[in-house]
Amino acid sequence: MSSNNMADPKRQNKILRYKPPSTESNPTLEDPTPDYMNLLGMIFSMCGLMLKLKWCAWIAVYCSFISFANSRSSEDTKQMMSSFMLSISAVVMSYLQNPQPMSPPW
Repeated sequence: MSSNNMADPKRQNKILRYKPPSTESNPTLEDPTPDYMNLLGMIFSMCGLMLKLKWCAWIAVYCSFISFANSRSSEDTKQMMSSFMLSISAVVMSYLQNPQPMSPPW
């Protein structure tokens, strides 16, 4: 065992423990994708509710899932959950008003 330590080429004084860069000193490391998807989800939810467009409501659900999947665990989840519930309610209300299958937008 001691001969193994002698053959080890690592220099013990050069070993440094990794410390992830803090986002306070460099705000460019923060990913804005969850915030953008949250905003897009709310916009599409409102379009789905007000204009009765089912495809807008489904896009809102999709954006809410992306926002939830890309968010950090330390973020506040109230806004994200309200966006998710708004998108679900847009889908439910659009199908309650017109239970026919969704027609393609083109």
